[in-house]
Amino acid sequence: MLTRRHIRIKVLQTIYAFDKAEIDELKKSEKFLVYSMEQMRDLHLVMLGLLVNLRAYAEVQLEKRKKKHLVTQEDLNPNTRFIDNKVLVLLKDNAALNNLIAERKLDFWQLDDEYISLLHKEVLASEIFEQYMNGAEPDFKADKDFVIQLYKQIIAPNDKLYDYFEDKRLTWLDDYPVVNTGIVKLLNQMGPNPSDGKLMPPAFKNKEDLDFGVDLFRKVVLHDEKYTKDIIGKTPNWDKDRIADLDMIMIKMGIAEFLHFPSIPVKVTINEYLEIAKEYSTPKSSIFINGILDKLVQQYRDNDSLNKIGRGLR
Repeated sequence: MLTRRHIRIKVLQTIYAFDKAEIDELKKSEKFLVYSMEQMRDLHLVMLGLLVNLRAYAEVQLEKRKKKHLVTQEDLNPNTRFIDNKVLVLLKDNAALNNLIAERKLDFWQLDDEYISLLHKEVLASEIFEQYMNGAEPDFKADKDFVIQLYKQIIAPNDKLYDYFEDKRLTWLDDYPVVNTGIVKLLNQMGPNPSDGKLMPPAFKNKEDLDFGVDLFRKVVLHDEKYTKDIIGKTPNWDKDRIADLDMIMIKMGIAEFLHFPSIPVKVTINEYLEIAKEYSTPKSSIFINGILDKLVQQYRDNDSLNKIGRGLR
């Protein structure tokens, strides 16, 4: 689920916390890094749980309508297409999914049901809901297409949900777009009998990705003094204190990849940190970082310390 870029962002955040003495021990910092990366899987479960609870809330509302003092024929015989949606029912009935949500204490929507209520109102007022409810009798594909559009148009871009997660767990803000993309991909791949593994993908594509994050963090922290000297040597008009903290960390992470990760091409490393800088640092940071990394690559090539194996990696 985690991409290498997202792993790099988690490492950047952890090193920043370590440098600011928010976490003052290497082992504790490593545990925090792994924890923050695994948090993404929890958010994935929370968002699937949201779909389950949204359907359950709609079902309760239909039952309440039947008990009104003045009921209509529509109240007594409501359109149940939404609560009968085959994708939503599959999620509701998936024991492994619901057990994992309970075990990890991630069923937030039972307590914070006002967000479900707000979403339900938005769903009812939406054009896609009206078209779905009044269309031809849906098959599995139509049910799935509706849930995908529901997620993409109403749930994922919801500002109130974003604010909720900002208050709930700050680390989830960076994870939110990636998780939403992953859930849309999961929904697209769902069949009538999805396996548990498809509903609950691992946090990492493989163990190498987990090791990459931890190793990158260690290399930057343990070689901090050397990397700082290399950087200052390439910025004659700048002293160390004038370089933005995040820029300094990203350059050091680039150095670590140049010197200690032989299978990652130089261009990939530079491009990754330029993109991260555009999102997390100052407007001119990517230009500054690009210039420093280019100089460092040339130095490491000249002194034969650039550790790359295979064609095209240098």
